Amino acid sequence: MPADLDSLMHAAIGGVGGSDRPGQAKMARAVDQAIASGSHLLVQAGTGTGKSLAYLVPAIKHAVAAGQPAVVATATLALQAQIVDRDLPRIADALAPELGRRPTYGLVKGRRNYLCLHKIEGGYPEDEEGLFEVGEVDRAAGRIGEEVVRLREWAQETETGERDELVPGVSERAWRQVSVSAEECLGSKCPMVQECFVERSRARAKNVDVIVTNHSFMAIDAFEGRQMLPEHDVLVVDEAHELVDRVTSTITDELTGPMVATAARRCGRMADASAMREAGELLQELLGGFPEGRLMGVPDSLALALARVRDAARSVQSELKPATPADNDGARQVARAAVDEIFDNADRVLEGRELDVVWISQDPRRGAVLRVAPMSVAMLLRDKVFGDRTVVMTSATLELGGTFDSVAGTLGLRGEGGPQWTGLDVGSPFDYPRQAIAYVASQLPAPGRDGLSPAALDEIEVLVRAAGGRTLGLFSSTRAAKAAAEEMRTRLGDDIPVLCQGDDQITTLVRQFAADGRTCLFGTMTLWQGVDVPGSACQLVIIDRIPFPRPDDPLASARSQEIARRGGNGFMAVSATHAALRLAQGAGRLIRRGDDRGVVAFLDTRMVTARYAGFLQKSLPPFWPTSDRALVLKALKRLDEVAAPVLPVHEPARLHQSVKPKTAARQRNTSATAESALGSAAAADRLEQSAAYDALGDTLLMTDGAGPVAEEPAAITPEAPDPETARVSEPQVAAPVDESEVPQAPAAYVPADGWSAEDDEELRDGADLGLGLAELADHLDRPVDAVAARAEALGLDIA
Repeated sequence: MPADLDSLMHAAIGGVGGSDRPGQAKMARAVDQAIASGSHLLVQAGTGTGKSLAYLVPAIKHAVAAGQPAVVATATLALQAQIVDRDLPRIADALAPELGRRPTYGLVKGRRNYLCLHKIEGGYPEDEEGLFEVGEVDRAAGRIGEEVVRLREWAQETETGERDELVPGVSERAWRQVSVSAEECLGSKCPMVQECFVERSRARAKNVDVIVTNHSFMAIDAFEGRQMLPEHDVLVVDEAHELVDRVTSTITDELTGPMVATAARRCGRMADASAMREAGELLQELLGGFPEGRLMGVPDSLALALARVRDAARSVQSELKPATPADNDGARQVARAAVDEIFDNADRVLEGRELDVVWISQDPRRGAVLRVAPMSVAMLLRDKVFGDRTVVMTSATLELGGTFDSVAGTLGLRGEGGPQWTGLDVGSPFDYPRQAIAYVASQLPAPGRDGLSPAALDEIEVLVRAAGGRTLGLFSSTRAAKAAAEEMRTRLGDDIPVLCQGDDQITTLVRQFAADGRTCLFGTMTLWQGVDVPGSACQLVIIDRIPFPRPDDPLASARSQEIARRGGNGFMAVSATHAALRLAQGAGRLIRRGDDRGVVAFLDTRMVTARYAGFLQKSLPPFWPTSDRALVLKALKRLDEVAAPVLPVHEPARLHQSVKPKTAARQRNTSATAESALGSAAAADRLEQSAAYDALGDTLLMTDGAGPVAEEPAAITPEAPDPETARVSEPQVAAPVDESEVPQAPAAYVPADGWSAEDDEELRDGADLGLGLAELADHLDRPVDAVAARAEALGLDIA
């Protein structure tokens, strides 16, 4: 008889040392029902819900009964580690008595994360693409040689070939001497395919109950049909608000002159690549003459250069084709993979696909880069991800403006022919109106293009002093964050230390912030999500302005223009939706536990005066709202007076990812990526000036002398607003639009240089965890040289 969900949940909750949570139970039942009915489910689960357990238990229940694995895909390394190293070991132990056996699980990674035995045995040429400047080569050569010798010795001992298991690790340059990419692999033609670490790990994965992977790996498997994941009928996508951005990044291609030169060099004597090399030089010279930004059409001169590159690459492809399968050795396959990439990318730009957007960006290390990405991935997701399995999407930020429609549209779930789906908000265990205040500084001038105004800087100082530090400042630009940090350091002196993003590694700064209640931390988009500082260390979150995407962003502007052309509201569908997601994530940094208290301060008056203010407000947690400055300052001072000591801060452990079905549990000392919660705000009259704030024990009360002001939070309204500008209304669309065909707003913003804030955050996390370039490149699905260049630009030290 199949195990009962309620009994399984009870056992799992006891196994992890948790307690019954209504939202968690509701989500688990919904996931179980979706799996049973074969329908898709979008679940918004606020911070503190315990959503990983709510989807893992039903997924395990189904996998054991059906004899097929369930796949869980996450966006971040931190959440993968939490699931594999903390959640699943305890859940598996707890469910074993109920299921009659211990559930098994594994983490599937890309090929670059494993030793290639054929390369170890000399089946591939040495990697000539160094990561060092000329002056560093001699100094590095000895160390690289020692590392390679150590890797060869380790290859004789390791049972898995996983890079994570080599402690201490080695440099990226050394690791590249013993590993290959998926495109460079000989596959079934490899003479050592039977001993291959990758093939053995994937064979083991076919027999486990739960497979954990990342968004990009899952997307490549679905889109390209590589069958890297075993057959499955249940897919859970956690951190689903990032899926569209991750998928877009996965299928974004680029082309540079140095890429062409590298491909030509790898051909060696196997093919005459001189024409391709010359074409690459011409392309790079031409790209350098174009300004950054979107190309509304490929100029004739660029089209001619691309055609020359493509045609030269085609000629080289013909020369490289082996006479027989036996002739396709490692060196030839490496060259073929590089030339294929050049041909495919040049051909894609010239093809001019209907939804493709082409732009040029300048990289400080690589020079001009030609990029191409799809305007929308909605139909691709509908066909390839949702087509033949039950999919559960979950996050703390899926419902924007009070509805799932926007996110569902980006995923391809809306419009004619869309699959059946259900949206469910299971709420949050937090009492937001009693735990936090949402304050809009309505007396400030509207934000301008010249950075923070003197009045805004004065407001920051007053708020920070009232809070006694304890402030996380979220700014829309690096310039604004640095300017505010420098000004506050001058004004506040040594009494209240101010840290700023860029001073050190992000995780180091967050630990310093969390360890000292007097300290403030200012930064940009990286801090808007993934920062989890519960307790008294963070009692004030300042947001300087509404985080709209840059007007010159190629993808965002293309999506907005296309939606407007089809009769939709491009601003609301793209810019406002992007801002709502970011605001929800940023505001969610404040309340991380049931006893957290504090204030989120918005320094942008458009939060109450703009026509889209209602949409943004409904996307935030339902904090108790006000524009009463005196009340807020009093609240912050009182919270500072009664603040408990900050919580202990642990040093981070190195990330461990295992693909063994029964990996031993490893407790991580670093917190998993945290997600903000979402809620809604109801319209009501402005709070009376006589309202008093009192902090009694662990409870934050807003009273007028008798008790709480209202069960429902009031919307924030400025004094004597202009009727036209202060009107709060739902976004209006000019005419009904088939959203399955309209490019939707991105789930996360992709800047012109191709690196999103989430990518930078992942890169910083990986650097802090000691990961190498190959593993990060595989996780981010980017070329190693691009990851190396971005790491250098961010000042990261990656081995």
